Amino acid sequence: MSTLLLSQDQVKELFTMKDIVEICEKTFQGFGEGTVINPTKVNLDLGETAAFPPYKGFMNAMPAYIGWTDIAGIKWAGGNLGERKRLGLPYVTSLIMLIDPKVGNFIAVMDGAFITNMRTGAQTAVALKYIFNNGSSEKKPIKLGLYGAGMQGHTQTLAISELFDIEEVRVYDVMKAAAEKYKKDMKDVVKGEIVVCDTPKEAAKGDAIVCVTQSKDKFLLDKWVKPGTVIFPMGSYQECDDAMLMNADKIIVDHIGQCLHRGALAELSEQGKITEDDIFGTIGELAAGKLFVGDYSDGKIVCIPIGTGAMDIAVASIAYKKAKEKGIGGTYSFV
Repeated sequence: MSTLLLSQDQVKELFTMKDIVEICEKTFQGFGEGTVINPTKVNLDLGETAAFPPYKGFMNAMPAYIGWTDIAGIKWAGGNLGERKRLGLPYVTSLIMLIDPKVGNFIAVMDGAFITNMRTGAQTAVALKYIFNNGSSEKKPIKLGLYGAGMQGHTQTLAISELFDIEEVRVYDVMKAAAEKYKKDMKDVVKGEIVVCDTPKEAAKGDAIVCVTQSKDKFLLDKWVKPGTVIFPMGSYQECDDAMLMNADKIIVDHIGQCLHRGALAELSEQGKITEDDIFGTIGELAAGKLFVGDYSDGKIVCIPIGTGAMDIAVASIAYKKAKEKGIGGTYSFV
């Protein structure tokens, strides 16, 4: 049996951000309904935190089954701040393999970096729909604080603009040139003003604050952020101070097992200061109508869509089906 092969450029031909937001919403609903299977990702440390090997990188194995597409697969993906950065390559490297779950045949292999970047932005947009907009499809105005003006800063903004009218973005990046480039790139996406901030504190204003950085510093302080704000600390490390997490009115995640062991909650979880009991619920439960956030005007919501293989496999499943219909991609018989 032949396997479909898709390059990054071919995958890009198949989607708009609107498509990917819709796929992610449907997949979150599947999480909440129990028709998506997503084991906790397996991490291979290639020097991201370990002393050996000294490559300043990591890889994750992220399998999933998607009920509504009836396709299973795995994403093999990671990041590298060592040799890849020196060579001028993108931080993210990723490949996705899909199987027919009925017989186990490999039906597709494709680039996963574009899908990873786009679905990460889409996850935030969907979460905001159910937290900030109570699940309504009305395009409500929103103000954003944004930390990180790279690829993720761009895709977060593009995705949120599909569901909301962005009235203001206050953006901070340690490289001011990156923030200035973001301002230029996003001027037609953001309906209001884009403010390039000189300090982290200046960006801590908005209906939602999104952190998409590689920082290992807890730079976002709880005392800067007003009640009634949704905070998305989405980096691989803890970007906000302990008080932000400990004082949150509600903590919402995409995958409880993953979020307790990587990213914003990992350190406090390891110390026993935050447990599963402290998590209000999942984005999937919100999307499936099983949980409702309610009024949080006197508190703060911390939402952590750290990223699941299910979102990648769902998008890749639709890429496979669209490519087959349009005759895009090559094939190869491995056996």
